Amino acid sequence: MMTTRLATDTCSLAEAGRLLAEGALVAFPTETVYGLGADATDPKAVARIYSAKGRPSFNPLIAHVGTVEAALRLGVFNDDARKLAATFWPGPMTLVVPAARDCAVCDLARAGLDTVAIRVPVDPVARAILQSAGRPIAAPSANVSGHVSPSEAQHVLADLDGKIDAIVMGSASRVGVESSIFACLKGDTIQLRPGAVTRAEAEQVIGRAIAIPDEVSETSPLSPGRLASHYAPRAPLRLNALEVRPGEACLAFGQEIPPGATAALTRNLSPSGSLEEAAANLYASLRHLDSLSPTGIAVVKFSEEGLGEAIFDRLLRAASPR
Repeated sequence: MMTTRLATDTCSLAEAGRLLAEGALVAFPTETVYGLGADATDPKAVARIYSAKGRPSFNPLIAHVGTVEAALRLGVFNDDARKLAATFWPGPMTLVVPAARDCAVCDLARAGLDTVAIRVPVDPVARAILQSAGRPIAAPSANVSGHVSPSEAQHVLADLDGKIDAIVMGSASRVGVESSIFACLKGDTIQLRPGAVTRAEAEQVIGRAIAIPDEVSETSPLSPGRLASHYAPRAPLRLNALEVRPGEACLAFGQEIPPGATAALTRNLSPSGSLEEAAANLYASLRHLDSLSPTGIAVVKFSEEGLGEAIFDRLLRAASPR
């Protein structure tokens, strides 16, 4: 794959937005770090992010939008969230809030949870791209997982050249570290990640103390990705199944369907064996099988290479005790 270099003129930014809307992976600058963007409403596009980054697990991704009005349509904002949004957006702050009933951000980008992480960047290049795309854009840092986050275009190319469709060759990120993250859930506001917007600044806006994760019980709903048991269907999952027992549904992958499976109770994540396709179909398939009220869901064994590791990690978490 050739990674196209795009400039920051109006036509190039419109092209970046068009590519994102068509399912491409496009790296672009924000005031925090360079983001690796994909259409947050399209699970196939989101799966490509995980594949390109080598992300070890399906952690929730931040949905970036070009305006505060667009952000407010994605989630349910309590008083604290509205105050923080009014004060710090556009800017280097992410809010985690309950997802709106018609939230456009797909299950894979939200890790199957009922919350959504949202940011409205202030960088004019990022905002022009987002408004051109006309939809939420998932955009974790544009680097291989485990590497230092990129604050310059050349940092992105060192990791991802030839692995993504395009990069907008903007200037260095002004802030240079990831956004602050505050979760506004069930009346509590919690700082999940420090960043350019400090906890003290946020406390001044909402008029009371903000907790940090170490001060909160592990059973509290902190944020996407922080608890051992993430999204889980009601039916218990049985991993690495070699057969399907009576009453069980089957989550299959590839050409081999385990004995005992019935067509009515089987979903194949990817008959062709594509891990990207499997990742894109994971949550929808689990939800469908769970809606059939089986006694359990038998899950075939997955390779733990590449995206297979991420798929297995998420299934393992879905199978963990409630």
